Amino acid sequence: MAQVTAPSPARPVEVELRPAPPVDLGRAARLGLIGGVAMVLVAATGIVGTFQTRLLIDPILPLGLLFLYLLAFAFGWMAGKPPAALEGFAPARANSRNLVAGALAGALGGLCVGVLAALMSTFDLRGVFVQLSPQLLEILTFGLPLGAAIIAIVAISAVAGAIGAGVHLLPIRLKRSLLPALVWVMMFALFTDLVGQLFAGLSAEFLTDFLFTGRGGALTIVGAITVFIVVFVAYWLLGGRETTLRGRIEAMPRGQRTRFSLIAAAVILIILWFVPKVMGPFVSQVLDTAGIYLLMALGLNIVVGYAGMLDLGYVAFFAVGAYTGAILTSPQSPAFTPQLLLIVAIPFVMIAAALAGLMVATPVIRMRGDYLAIVTLGFGEIARILFNSEWLAPIFGGAQGITNIPDLRIGPLQLSTPQDYFYPIFLVVLIAAYVTYALQNSRWGRAWMAMREDESVAEAMGVNVVTAKLSAFVVGAVLASFGGALFGAQIGSVFPHSFDIVVSVTVLVIIIVGGMGSVPGVALGALVLIVLPNLLREFSQYQFLFYGVLLIVMMLTKPEGFIPSKRRAQELHADELSQDAWLDIYGDKPTTDATTTEPPR
Repeated sequence: MAQVTAPSPARPVEVELRPAPPVDLGRAARLGLIGGVAMVLVAATGIVGTFQTRLLIDPILPLGLLFLYLLAFAFGWMAGKPPAALEGFAPARANSRNLVAGALAGALGGLCVGVLAALMSTFDLRGVFVQLSPQLLEILTFGLPLGAAIIAIVAISAVAGAIGAGVHLLPIRLKRSLLPALVWVMMFALFTDLVGQLFAGLSAEFLTDFLFTGRGGALTIVGAITVFIVVFVAYWLLGGRETTLRGRIEAMPRGQRTRFSLIAAAVILIILWFVPKVMGPFVSQVLDTAGIYLLMALGLNIVVGYAGMLDLGYVAFFAVGAYTGAILTSPQSPAFTPQLLLIVAIPFVMIAAALAGLMVATPVIRMRGDYLAIVTLGFGEIARILFNSEWLAPIFGGAQGITNIPDLRIGPLQLSTPQDYFYPIFLVVLIAAYVTYALQNSRWGRAWMAMREDESVAEAMGVNVVTAKLSAFVVGAVLASFGGALFGAQIGSVFPHSFDIVVSVTVLVIIIVGGMGSVPGVALGALVLIVLPNLLREFSQYQFLFYGVLLIVMMLTKPEGFIPSKRRAQELHADELSQDAWLDIYGDKPTTDATTTEPPR
């Protein structure tokens, strides 16, 4: 009999890894020069001078100079970051060379600011840059002679850059405790009014007196140290693991993850119930505005995030909902005499929005990409001009708009204050989020996502592209109309200037920053782009500058958004599959150590 030997398992092949390449000092120098240009622009736009009197920590930390030297810290962090893992090389580890790279980047950035100070002291540059004033020169030079001031600027920037690079040398647990503690200190210092209102709502005014110099004042040194210690200890005890919170949740068994999600949702709902009662009318008004934008973003997320159709005229559906609700409910309506309750008018608002969605979608059904964006932009502007025209003034009121829109009534309840409107707005938001989730996993949702990835292939596989596009536009229009109707009832009037192109761009940016196709990402985008700017009114003149910087940073570092959907993240990082994605595709785990095995077949 012939002997048959069982095949031996594949042996791992030992691979000798070369030492990781050191940090590139040439790259650090280039980053330092770029950071220097950014620091000069921050000074030239007036940010440093405007916020120099705004103290974060009394009396040692003004906000103006913090803006400047945070850039040195950031570019030092980038310059001192260890190189990414390369095939055939051992993992890179931070060392003293990383500190040198960070210090070099910071010093070059500071040198650029020093050159600016020298030019300001020699020439009058205010004819070109109005903000380059003698007061700014005094701030940049710390009141020192020019030579000593340049040395001080370069030294401080080099130290800030070295500190940024030194972050990479810290143990992971220390780093994940230290950085959030510093961020929370800055948040307490920036949102002094909000924190004070929170403590007042909780009847804990003594904490305001302990942490701040006064109502709306800066953090005291003792208060800053207290916040830092409390947050640092909390993160040290609870955040010692090297995985992120999202990673831990995804690693849970399915049943445990479901229970965790239900508990988290219940906690969030309880917090939302008490927020208006505790935070007062101003914060409630801000959250109401954020809820309306979130409702619109959920609708545009279906059009852009799911179906992949770039719509820049989305504000038209928002305006249709607002004007339809105003015409049917206001006693000042020029076209409709019977006065309906908003609850009764909602079905007519939905019908009007659906018809508007069909009107917009039908002519552009075969367009895609930039052409679709330009055409929808034109539709949005046409809608605004029609609402503003004297020709249609007998229906929409023209430039005078429609006023005296009654408050929302639900049975015996009449809602009039921002705290009252908080609950119906976020109830509608929760319903819209549920509808979005349900549609994502439905036949329509799969058709939309197939069309987004490749419209021609989707059509070849049997997807009715015409129906899919029409349905996406209609559903998105209906959700936007809800937001418009609530907006009109809350404000009490609607005017054409409330529906310009900036609204469409803002909603689109919310989706891009938060994460296309992701409901939690859209919610986070609304928090970042609507809530924070409204709470930080002192930065309003620089709001769009910060928007632009945020978009540039997001496109360069995280184009999929803060909380992207898994499918969207894999589309943008197809060549960087995670181990979980590898498991889903190949059924085996890739090797990450010094050994390699045969690839899965």
